[in-house]
Amino acid sequence: MTQSDSIAYDVVVIGAGPVGENVADRTRAAGLSTAIVESELVGGECSYWACMPSKALLRPVLARADARRLPGLADSVQGPLDTAAVLARRDGFTSHWKDDGQVQWVEGIGADLYRGLGRLAGPRTVEVTAPDGTRRVLTARHAVAVCTGSAAALPDLPGLADVRPWTSREATSAESAPGRLVVVGGGVVAVEMATAWQALGSRVTLLVRGEAGLLARMEPFAGELVAEGLTEAGVDLRTGTSVRSVTREDGTVVAVTDTGDRIEADEILFATGRVPRTTDIGLETVGLEPGSWLSVDDSLRVDGHDWLYAVGDVNHRALLTHQGKYQARIAGAAIAARASGVPILESDPWGVHAATADHAAVPQVVFTDPEAASVGLSLAEAEQAGHRVRAVDVDLGTVAGASLYGDDYKGRARMVVDLEDEIIRGVTFVGPGVGEMIHSATVAVVGQVPLSRLWHAVPSYPTVSEVWLRLLEAYRDN
Repeated sequence: MTQSDSIAYDVVVIGAGPVGENVADRTRAAGLSTAIVESELVGGECSYWACMPSKALLRPVLARADARRLPGLADSVQGPLDTAAVLARRDGFTSHWKDDGQVQWVEGIGADLYRGLGRLAGPRTVEVTAPDGTRRVLTARHAVAVCTGSAAALPDLPGLADVRPWTSREATSAESAPGRLVVVGGGVVAVEMATAWQALGSRVTLLVRGEAGLLARMEPFAGELVAEGLTEAGVDLRTGTSVRSVTREDGTVVAVTDTGDRIEADEILFATGRVPRTTDIGLETVGLEPGSWLSVDDSLRVDGHDWLYAVGDVNHRALLTHQGKYQARIAGAAIAARASGVPILESDPWGVHAATADHAAVPQVVFTDPEAASVGLSLAEAEQAGHRVRAVDVDLGTVAGASLYGDDYKGRARMVVDLEDEIIRGVTFVGPGVGEMIHSATVAVVGQVPLSRLWHAVPSYPTVSEVWLRLLEAYRDN
């Protein structure tokens, strides 16, 4: 098929996960004709193999943990979870890995869906190879948005493919709990899946390379408290441990560590990072390196390409679904503005066309027991960025609302204050239930609310949110 036989759209989006869907939603809302291309399930990684199934697995685990902190209820929840029921509920949240509802949503916004592998075939051109091998060429008058996301990275270990290791996909979609599970990694996927499967009946061994511990990108105390929780739950946590080799012998996985330990398991999960899904999308046809992360400006436009956008994980700015959707809203607005001939975009920090939060206010919740939640810069990051800052810490367990939340509540809060402007650069909460508190911190960081004004934001008593008052008092008194 030649380009003269192609179908023209204002915008072509490659990838129909949450990020691609949101780009398409914004460009359609602006009146731009839009095609969206998907090689797997419409709804993407988050809907079927990440956010939704993992949180469906974790919610009963955390609800039981909270119940066990309450006299009058604790004795009723000492038994094991109903693993089959938990997995069945998980299956419901993934729509049993069928995307009919998501397809209806795409059709509802007026975008055209193309099933198949989408590859760039030169500037403003996307070739789609359908499952039956037929090909179509789509051209974009204004923009092509690459929203193909990321995939699990696997280490370079001889024979690993023969072991059939789990990645995050297998860990969130497994049909039963393995008797013994080895988890390799110390990041979010590793600690969440260790939490889930230990509670669902597996004996979990968690191997963490290096001495930095868990959740190395958060404040150090976050990883320390999460490690305590995992150990108390029965996880065999080993830090400073790398896997030297792994084999599968008569169905049993055998992992040998760099210290010579031999660990047998039924399955092994590698949660050791992500790689961009850009290997086979035709980047070489527009002068870019296949398999690379795509560097973008704050409007999500790829450096050196005025028509090409890279949104979500693929640009390596913030590998989180909610942050990718935020980028999609920014990119959609920028594409629409440029298509309408706006000469200068609102690209200053916090402008309509600038994904400023990627640098200054990325929120994240880790759904472990205790939960860990953060937004903005850690103390170390703020200092490295050249800000003159001071960290203010509060024991969350001393807050009245936390005491009521559950007996022996253990947690910690940190506020990183910019001493020049007396605004907040970052906040971290660790403790049961803190995930629902992080948006208040996000608003404070994004809004650059002065501490003098925060004194007037009165927290309701007795809630865990009263920690805000304790943080302000600690800053004032020291």
